[in-house]
Amino acid sequence: MDAAMITALAALLASPVAAAAAIQGSRGATRATREGGVITGYDSLTAKLVAERDKAEKDQATAEQQVERLELEVARLRQLVTQLGGTP
Repeated sequence: MDAAMITALAALLASPVAAAAAIQGSRGATRATREGGVITGYDSLTAKLVAERDKAEKDQATAEQQVERLELEVARLRQLVTQLGGTP
C-alpha cells in the first residue's frame, strides 16, 4: 500500500465520521433551540398569569370596598326608615 492509497482510505473513512458528527451537532442545536423556545414560552405564560392574578386581586379589593360602602348605605337607610316610623 502506498501513501496515496492510505490517504484515499483515510478520506473515505473520515467523511462518514464527519457527517455523523455534523448530524449529532445539528440535533443538539435543534434540541437547544426547542428547549429555549419552551423556556421562553413558559416565562411568557408565567408573566401573563401573574398579571392576571394581580388584576383579579385588585378587582376583588375593589368589590370588597364597594360591599362595605353598600352595607353602610343599607344601615343608614334602615336607620332613616326607623326614624320616619317604619320598620325596615
